Amino acid sequence: MNLSAIDLNLLVAFEALYDTRNVTLAGQRINRAQPSVSSALGRLRLLFQDELFLRTADGMQPTPKAAALMPAVSAALDQIRQALTQGTGFDPKAATGRRYTVAASDYADVVIVPHIVAALRQEAPGVDLRVARLDRAALYEQLDNGSVDLAIGGHLTPPKRMLQERLYQEHFVCIADQRHPALRSRKLDLARYVALPHALFTPSDDGSSRGVVDTALARLGHRRRVACTFAHIVALPHAVQGTDLIATLARRAALRLAGAGLTLRPLPPEVDPGPFDIDMVCSRRAPGDAALAWLQEVVRNAARQVQAQG
Repeated sequence: MNLSAIDLNLLVAFEALYDTRNVTLAGQRINRAQPSVSSALGRLRLLFQDELFLRTADGMQPTPKAAALMPAVSAALDQIRQALTQGTGFDPKAATGRRYTVAASDYADVVIVPHIVAALRQEAPGVDLRVARLDRAALYEQLDNGSVDLAIGGHLTPPKRMLQERLYQEHFVCIADQRHPALRSRKLDLARYVALPHALFTPSDDGSSRGVVDTALARLGHRRRVACTFAHIVALPHAVQGTDLIATLARRAALRLAGAGLTLRPLPPEVDPGPFDIDMVCSRRAPGDAALAWLQEVVRNAARQVQAQG
């Protein structure tokens, strides 16, 4: 194959199509009109003698040949991006007009985002930040099309085309009113945990009243009563204060949200799901973008601060 006859933009379009599975979204990501992307796909099909992407109800699905080509195409484009950004760097102090969008879970809003905001205000005062709700249904499409720069949260399961980095581990605890009549100087054992009414934070909008602890309870043949569910984690301490409710949430969030009058208790060991990861997720193009690479390091530093605070 004669490399001089190949348009590099075709490979850029191939990558965008593979990531988004949608001609319109691919065009938005690479700033090209839909007809231009369709034309690029036609030329790619001729070049590789394969359909590459098949139109289905779930979008443009890659053929086996496209799946085989993608790692090499991605690696080649990443090397080109890194070569083009070498020496240009990113000066956060001098940067203006840049706006980052970070998708954050409620937990991240409370625990790690404040450290990120403080760093940006000190190190990059001309840079703006939008903290968006972490929409698990749309997140990976948002990362693909660039409407979200990176995401922070727990229990994330990104596709292999994404970059996933563990920031630190978190644990669950239980919070209750200090004057709770059933818990005064008593251990929170499994029987008492199941018998008490619970407040639950459920980030999804599907009306669910179940969480990860309920999976462990089900394995033991138990079921708790979830008396109140909330769409925001900050509501839990207010619901628990002065009532007979208890709530289970991430330890660092509990430490930051639980004020005077609340007590933190370890979960009964039978239902404790153990540690879980708080991750940073971004597209594979992040290392080739000096400004975004800088933001990733800000997030890593924020995570180190969170860990140092315990």
